[in-house]
Amino acid sequence: MRRNRLGTTDLTVSALCLGTMTFGEQNSEADGHAQLDYALDHGIDFVDTAEMYPIPPRPETQGRTEEIIGSWFAARGNRSRVVLATKVNGRSASTWLRDDRSPTRLIRAQVDEAVAKSLKRLRTDWIDLYQVHWPERAVSHFGSNPVIWSNPTPDPDEVPIEETLDALAAHVKAGRIRHIGLSNETSWGTMRWLRAAEIAEAPRVVSIQNAYSLINRTFEINLAELSSRESVGLLAYSPLAQGTLTGKYRGGARPPGSRKALFDRLQRYEKVNTAEAVEAYVALAAELGIDPATLAIAFVASRPFVTATILGATTLDQLKVDVAAIDFTITPEIAARLDAIHLRYPNPAP
Repeated sequence: MRRNRLGTTDLTVSALCLGTMTFGEQNSEADGHAQLDYALDHGIDFVDTAEMYPIPPRPETQGRTEEIIGSWFAARGNRSRVVLATKVNGRSASTWLRDDRSPTRLIRAQVDEAVAKSLKRLRTDWIDLYQVHWPERAVSHFGSNPVIWSNPTPDPDEVPIEETLDALAAHVKAGRIRHIGLSNETSWGTMRWLRAAEIAEAPRVVSIQNAYSLINRTFEINLAELSSRESVGLLAYSPLAQGTLTGKYRGGARPPGSRKALFDRLQRYEKVNTAEAVEAYVALAAELGIDPATLAIAFVASRPFVTATILGATTLDQLKVDVAAIDFTITPEIAARLDAIHLRYPNPAP
């Protein structure tokens, strides 16, 4: 398994990362343990989760994903072999994550509570990468259209980045967190985090976890330059666009047990020209004689600004196909053909 350096740190991670947001909802504890075993056995030592998982977020299931990972650590005794990443909620109306039933905010007290609870559920003394799941600010994310979004006036009670950074820095100093990262963040936000760290001599963000796939290459517009110049590597989530790029939803199909059939949450990947783009990518994969998932994952993993490609699977067979994609090479000729499709259908599902 290829390894990449995490930001400016001395830590390296596997080029593929195991995403776990299905653990505790679509996947049982036994399923989760089997996926974790398979990943580690095949050189994937990078595991990503979040305090709000599993997805879809519900009060009844919140925290189960971290608990499943924690029970795996306890059963296997292998915590030191894994680079563990989790996340704290950004601003939201969710009231079930905090003891006082407050909506989530990135204030010090809530960061402290979130860190303590994640450590307990994960049965560990430290988190290798602790990420802000989305900003405190109102920004375009989770599929909202970046072209039409506009909110030039900050919320009057917006929690400053400096306050959140100071709270996280205290946990780094105490050894509970090794490094900090961002998720669903913008160029402006990332640079503000970097500048705040420079001024305060605080820990620097080392990664940014944003959506990136063949049907959502918006990261390339300006974040790719930031990522490369500032050594804030992309942890690319949804490289398969939640299964859309496998082709399994073509023609309106709803395979039993799929996220679309269970939760009907794929609107982010059902926008104008998405179906046409998927058809083109699936056809290219067929011409190359490979699984569409292989083409989609290999493309993301081949990008120079990507530190790790996050895989999410609901079955072990799916995970096996996804993991094997790291061995497929995107040649210059294949890259040119992918770019040609992209130019015909640019970013249909941002």
